[in-house]
Amino acid sequence: MANRYMTREGGATVTVFVPYDCKNNCPFCINKQEYKNPEGFSVEKVCESIRMLHEITPRCDFVFTGGEPFSDPDGLQVMMDCIPAGHRVFINTTLPVSELFPEERIIDFTRVNRDKITCINVSRHMIHYVEESNDSLLGRLYVPVRINCVLFDGYPHDDMKAFADRFGKYGLPIQFRADYTVTTLDNLYRREGDEILEDLMANFRYLGLDGCRIRCGYHFDNNGQHIAYHRTLPYSTITEEIDGETYDILYDVLIKQDGTPHSDWTGVKLDVEAYRRVRFEPYDLKILEGTIE
Repeated sequence: MANRYMTREGGATVTVFVPYDCKNNCPFCINKQEYKNPEGFSVEKVCESIRMLHEITPRCDFVFTGGEPFSDPDGLQVMMDCIPAGHRVFINTTLPVSELFPEERIIDFTRVNRDKITCINVSRHMIHYVEESNDSLLGRLYVPVRINCVLFDGYPHDDMKAFADRFGKYGLPIQFRADYTVTTLDNLYRREGDEILEDLMANFRYLGLDGCRIRCGYHFDNNGQHIAYHRTLPYSTITEEIDGETYDILYDVLIKQDGTPHSDWTGVKLDVEAYRRVRFEPYDLKILEGTIE
């Protein structure tokens, strides 16, 4: 590693790629290729890295993604049990219902882990890519739920309000997400020509904007339902000179399916010993416009 690490107070978000695949083939998923060869995948190795990163940053957030975390409920529980109290834990999922994981078992999983799970982010899209569980299940879980919706060119613009209302009746917030593969430092905050933002402005009451070096969020209200529009870069390390020293500023740390820790989404491995000496800074996420709760 050429530069010293810096991250926000509490530590970079730790994204855990579960060591088992899903049955979906979502067109926007960049992880599917990684699951074609499961050799070396290990729940045990993933747990070792979870414990190691807890030791270094005992207040960081953990996010389980994949793959599909709920494809193996037993494996997910083992990894959940490795995370001590004091961390926020998020699960990104399509929430598949199967013989292995029927609705009642999903509900019971959230009951057992309700003191640990901060939020379950459920993928639902305006164009159907996967078989979806019943919407009513989302309102029966014991933990907070947010809908994540990725929007691409060709999404049905006229259906945005109806899509939001579909989940608003369950009191569920929505985060619309841009195609981050085309996001750059130059256009991260650019509003001109953003059709998604135009649709949101036309359909919902604008609240404000927050952001940091690598991501921004526009916030809206839909009759009491919170709507967010999330834009982020396709990488999570920014190099900057601060106080005369050059730093690699980490926003995300990844645990891959074989337990190997990475410092970015671009295949860069984490220098663990250097991360033990990381410098912390205040989180640079700020409200830039309006009033956002």
